[in-house]
Amino acid sequence: MQFTNNFEVSLPPDQAWPVLMDIESIVPCMPGAELVEIVDDKSFKGKVAVKLGPVALSFLCNAVFEEVDNTAHTARIKASGADAKGRGNANTTIRFGLQPSAKGSKVIIDTDLTLSGAVAQYGRGVGMIQTVANQIISQFSKNLEAQISHGRQAGESIGSAASAGNVGAGVDAGAAAGAGTGATPAPAAGATNGMAGAAGATGGQAPTGPRTPRPPVQPAKPISGFSLILSSLWAMIRGWFGGSSR
Repeated sequence: MQFTNNFEVSLPPDQAWPVLMDIESIVPCMPGAELVEIVDDKSFKGKVAVKLGPVALSFLCNAVFEEVDNTAHTARIKASGADAKGRGNANTTIRFGLQPSAKGSKVIIDTDLTLSGAVAQYGRGVGMIQTVANQIISQFSKNLEAQISHGRQAGESIGSAASAGNVGAGVDAGAAAGAGTGATPAPAAGATNGMAGAAGATGGQAPTGPRTPRPPVQPAKPISGFSLILSSLWAMIRGWFGGSSR
């Protein structure tokens, strides 16, 4: 079965692309997903948990980047997984890319999914799988945007601290020089150093000194199967009324 999803992020493509390619950061944003191992620069292993009513499925997955175009901002991933309790397998090819948008970037995801075994019965019907994908992508985009916002705030805090430190050091140096010569302290040198520090912080250059460690990303909880069923029923009802109104 094939389906398409999309969402937007508040970064332009050139900035959003490295974020999306940072597997360690984005996997925890995906509901029910957990990064197990990064094999190399193109391959990684993970777990994906999905609840469908009383049935909890957990897939052990291997994923490989088959294509990556950093200029066009497109990639293709092939993944395969088996349910931990032997109830079936899932194989998927995912193509995604970025386009500029009013908000920043639009992420378009095309998925080709094949289920086999008992899991194919649990997720029977393209409509149900599409609803599952819609809810997972919706929650993923919210988690990713929260992570981007946190990183932006952290960067601003580091820049402000660096600027304040440079200004303070410059003023102290100017005052010391004035005290040593008996002249009136001249803060111009300190102000210049402070302005240079502020310009460096806001100009994209990393401030000197130890880096602030990245806070651990908490894995997102699996999407509840009950909410998926309700969403599917609601989509079906809307389709019925939409069809009868024509």
